[in-house]
Amino acid sequence: MSADPTQVLAFETDCHLFDGCGFADVAPGLHSFLFEPLLGHQDDAVYFNKTMLLALLGSIIIVGFFWAAFAKPKVVPGKLQMVAEAGYDFIRRGVVYETIGKREGEKYVPLIVSLFFFIWMMNLWSIIPVAQFPVTSIISYPAILAGIVYVLWVSLTFKRHGFVGAWKNFSGYDKSLGAVLPLSMTIEVFSNLIVRPFTHAVRLFANMFAGHTLLLLFTIASWYMLNGIGIAYSAVSFGMVLVMTAFELFIQAVQAYVFVLLTCSFIQGALAEHH
Repeated sequence: MSADPTQVLAFETDCHLFDGCGFADVAPGLHSFLFEPLLGHQDDAVYFNKTMLLALLGSIIIVGFFWAAFAKPKVVPGKLQMVAEAGYDFIRRGVVYETIGKREGEKYVPLIVSLFFFIWMMNLWSIIPVAQFPVTSIISYPAILAGIVYVLWVSLTFKRHGFVGAWKNFSGYDKSLGAVLPLSMTIEVFSNLIVRPFTHAVRLFANMFAGHTLLLLFTIASWYMLNGIGIAYSAVSFGMVLVMTAFELFIQAVQAYVFVLLTCSFIQGALAEHH
């Protein structure tokens, strides 16, 4: 749950069931995803807020972790190096090699590993005390990441196939389709160049947005009903907080995995020969 002062939270308003205030007074909403600037002002063109701070800290943590793990690598790895190697190797072999292939995919391993651990860390902030907010629930972050992948995919397609070949790749050109070919190509171009990057970003954003909203809902409900006969309902709601937290741990890793898996699929499609 976010600790931003602009958010109307149950424990700040001291609003409980049977106290005469409605749950709507403390329910989560879009205000739960808005933060006052830590540096600068809301009306400024550039300012620094909580989500930016979490993104910066997350990046530092990831770089620091891998730096500490591989700064002085050993033939017989220590615990930190072993964990880092396991994570790196999982993405390299289980995602990149399996999707793109070893020969073509090796050069993209650093990018895919970086994307996976960055997204995972941004997701994990949701359940880390004090932070308690998934950075990827702000659409601009998944959109930028999807944009990077989109530019890479399009540029690779043109580089590998040339101008005409790239458009055949984007449009799924197949002369055997006959009269329906123009319609098929239009749909394919729209799907590949517009829908694909949109869904790539929204899939990550929507899952993190929904998960955080549910956590907020059950957390606030636990406090709101902590009064009189509502204590029994509060206990059930708190139990759901624990269940949702465990479920979020799973979803956070899955969404990072799905994002990089799709990224590898796009790259593989750009490199593959069009038939």
